[in-house]
Amino acid sequence: MSTATALPGSSLDAARRTRELAEAADGRVADVLVVGLGATGAGAALDAAARGLDVVAVDAHDLAFGTSRWSSKLIHGGLRYLASAQFDVAHESAVERGVLMTRTAPHLVAAQPFVLPLTPLVSRAQASLAWAGFRAGDMLRLAARTPRRALPAPRRLSAAEARHLAPAVRPDGLRGGLLSWDGKVIDDARLVTALARTAAAHGARVLTRVRVLGLTGTGARVRDELTGEEGEIRARAVVNAAGVWAGDLADGIRIRPSRGTHLVLRSERLGVLPAGLHIPVPGETNRFVLVLPQGDGRVYVGLTDEPVEGPVPDVPEVPESDVGFLLDVLGSVLDAPVHRDEVVGAFAGLRPLLDTTGDAGPERTADISRRHAVLTSPDGVTTVVGGKLTTYRRMAEDAVDAATRARGLPARPSPTAALPLTGAAAPTRLRALAAPRRLVRRYGTEAPAVHALAERDPDLARPVVPGHPVTRAELVWAARHEGALDAADLLDRRTRIGLVPEDRAAALAVARDLLARTAEEVRSANRC
Repeated sequence: MSTATALPGSSLDAARRTRELAEAADGRVADVLVVGLGATGAGAALDAAARGLDVVAVDAHDLAFGTSRWSSKLIHGGLRYLASAQFDVAHESAVERGVLMTRTAPHLVAAQPFVLPLTPLVSRAQASLAWAGFRAGDMLRLAARTPRRALPAPRRLSAAEARHLAPAVRPDGLRGGLLSWDGKVIDDARLVTALARTAAAHGARVLTRVRVLGLTGTGARVRDELTGEEGEIRARAVVNAAGVWAGDLADGIRIRPSRGTHLVLRSERLGVLPAGLHIPVPGETNRFVLVLPQGDGRVYVGLTDEPVEGPVPDVPEVPESDVGFLLDVLGSVLDAPVHRDEVVGAFAGLRPLLDTTGDAGPERTADISRRHAVLTSPDGVTTVVGGKLTTYRRMAEDAVDAATRARGLPARPSPTAALPLTGAAAPTRLRALAAPRRLVRRYGTEAPAVHALAERDPDLARPVVPGHPVTRAELVWAARHEGALDAADLLDRRTRIGLVPEDRAAALAVARDLLARTAEEVRSANRC
């Protein structure tokens, strides 16, 4: 067996889950119970544990099962909020972007260039407005004290430069472009995994497949979804970070979900893309469709902002109207339009926006503020909703502050703005690691350990599916150290193979086989 290891205390696996679930439900009282293990919930678990509190964090499904795996993978600097005069939200976003890029997760979050092609559909007035916005965004970077080396300055492009960075754009009438920069996370679900594992390294009990059946200010009645057994987890303070499901767990919480849809294309369809694209939505002054190269043979095209009515599904479906809208906007700038049969996958996430308008709310969820809210119910449950991926850390800090204050629980100030996540290190150290660059961008300082699995076993060096870079060693690592319990965890969240149904089907047998092999290796090691 490989001697590759994870950071001490950060490994999540099936055996640890079983042991810590029994501990959590044995009658002892934890300091904080967190419900929901998306970015905000995992962030709250880390925040509380890093303050020295005894923490239990549960989710009915898996890490990043909900909205936190369906984002654009962007760590926004808050530019769009300037246009609607939400200056506090814009500044908070820029600050949190800088924290991720320079302190807590520089291995996962880096600068992403974008080109706004100045086609005949973009008037000179629109171009001037966009340029003013990009300059204002750079001022946000300065105000947030994010160094220039992390985020380069925006600049104007000639037509030739724009074509070089965006070769798929139609050349007819192209008069140049605008280059801007923002933050991009290599994978939103990997960020959540890093948060959960860092929380675990600080002593938090991170428990997936544990469904809350009833929630109060002193704990929860829960069911182990793997065994069906029910029990109770007691806590002095409770944080409800269940996202779009938060209203199901606490009274008085009205969520107005907004659907954000993305399409998945094969990279060869658009050719080499050194930069992403901002494509203005016709008739809108502050909305763009984004083309986001992923570096894994895929490109995402998104996103929509549509209200969702009725019960909230576990996995949102993508309506054909969203697909058509995105293809139409994309086709407005491409030399060769993308056809429906060239879309190899699609995904949609639901933003958990707080509805403060009553029954006469706005028709468009795009008009609802992205400010987050922390609300404490009369029985002491603290709920955090709204916000966005970029500001998860501040949301988590505010939620833990409110929960501990409401319950009279002593807690020292949050240290998370300077607390590196699992795998994080300075860029100079990351560049010196003896591992493939792709692994370093996904695993940081743990990349050599992941790579060692493949070096010791040539079978694990093979890709899971042809044409996709994820290796079998990464699936084994996920099962041993990242809390993956089944094939869906491996394919849909620890890696993103499952975003393309054809690739998922091809990978399923491999994932199941590696899970079985890993489980047997663990049993053999325990017998020894």
